[in-house]
Amino acid sequence: MDKHTEETELIIITGMSGAGKTVAIQSFEDLGFFTIDNLPPALLPTFIKLMRDSGKSMKRVAAVMDLRGGDFFASLVDAIDDLSKEPEVAITILFLDAENQTLVSRYKETRRSHPLSPGGLVLGGIKKERDMLKDLQGRAHYMYNTSEMSPRQLKEKIRSDFASKTSNVFTVNLMSFGFKHGMPIDADLVFDVRFLPNPYYIEELNPQSGLDQPVSDYVLKWQETQTLVQKLEELFDFMIPQYKQEGKAQLVIAFGCTGGQHRSVTLAEYFGKYLSKNNKVSITHRDVKIRKG
Repeated sequence: MDKHTEETELIIITGMSGAGKTVAIQSFEDLGFFTIDNLPPALLPTFIKLMRDSGKSMKRVAAVMDLRGGDFFASLVDAIDDLSKEPEVAITILFLDAENQTLVSRYKETRRSHPLSPGGLVLGGIKKERDMLKDLQGRAHYMYNTSEMSPRQLKEKIRSDFASKTSNVFTVNLMSFGFKHGMPIDADLVFDVRFLPNPYYIEELNPQSGLDQPVSDYVLKWQETQTLVQKLEELFDFMIPQYKQEGKAQLVIAFGCTGGQHRSVTLAEYFGKYLSKNNKVSITHRDVKIRKG
């Protein structure tokens, strides 16, 4: 990729209505991107030409493209596929998603109707929209599930991934979670570590988490854990270069235990340190603050 391509960058923000696209576009504006909301897909080729001819003023652009484009939205996938073959502009797709229940709650809070079911049931519109976005979601370079994110957390996530982003920066996102709180829908690889000895049953360790040294030491001391760690190190050392070579922008690796407090947190922290030697790494502990009662 030549220097000109690296300097000319278009972030397409899309995804489910109510998943946080307004916060996202504001975040990119704060990062110094030229931003445009509700860019019709039919105007994308013209807009790309404008970016090429603008000099330095539009070398980093973020644009929201969603169902407000109406009938033109159906042409977005084809337009992206055509433009991805051109070297002058590097296109990155950020797809925002959330659980159906979360989206329904957000619509009820704002008393808005869904664009695909005006005056009807919000859930029906959400399901239609999710079906319409399947192809576009499959082409996304970044996918955020904002169900458990506050607006501030979403802004911080975007800043972390895009503040110093250049094309082809590969990021490993490590996550811990509890199976009893539900599976993460945005994970590429999920490892069930519930077979490891559980600190939950140790009185002095129960109130702590895998972020605390005594819990981490307890989880890592067992032969089962050491064997798992060794095998996963070998697996990641093999797989991650393959993902990079394939052109993937990020990899989400999730570790799950029962409650998301002890074992999964310990493993995510361990591999955060291990993988950071050769990769850009971020760590999210989805359920660590959830406590019984």
